[in-house]
Amino acid sequence: MRSRAYIGFLLAGVLFACSEASPAQTAQGAKSLPKERRQEAAHKYFTDVALVNQNGETLRFYSDLIKDKVVVINVFFTSCHGSCPPMILSMQKIQDHLGDRLGKEAHLISITVDPAIDTPALLKEYAQKFKARPGWHFITGRKEDVEFALAKLGQAVKAREDHTNIFIIGNESTGLWKKAFGLAKPEDLLKVVASVVTDKGEAAQ
Repeated sequence: MRSRAYIGFLLAGVLFACSEASPAQTAQGAKSLPKERRQEAAHKYFTDVALVNQNGETLRFYSDLIKDKVVVINVFFTSCHGSCPPMILSMQKIQDHLGDRLGKEAHLISITVDPAIDTPALLKEYAQKFKARPGWHFITGRKEDVEFALAKLGQAVKAREDHTNIFIIGNESTGLWKKAFGLAKPEDLLKVVASVVTDKGEAAQ
């Protein structure tokens, strides 16, 4: 069984379902591959399973949400009163920090782990509460499709309350992916986000 750490390195290259390489070798090898090969493998791994955002728009998981983008991804559910609100507040601070770069240099993706309840209409109301601007997608969809996407991110859960408090920050163009504790201080999260946004494709750090 793949560990969550291994899934994290799959996100760096998404090539090695059967790889015996160490995580460091895996991440380094992923970044050294030509962009076209990385994207071909990433497309195959993530797939274009159909998801829906808070505006009712159908989006393809890889082609619309990840390809050629810097993304900051977290999971949540709207009726959560524990770790979700502070994590969404941190996403809001990241949004504010990005300013006009949101939707251009970086995109925010919040995926519900409770798609049966969290409809697009409910997500839109929730997004408005946190003053989400274009470039911040709150994602739901058919239960099986959302669960598939969550599994690809290493975020699948049997019960919604078991969701992780992890932010996944990736630069799909360069192949750099990092994880950060979602309840960390916003200023610490901003440093991780900045390191991924500004990555130019050098060796993995």
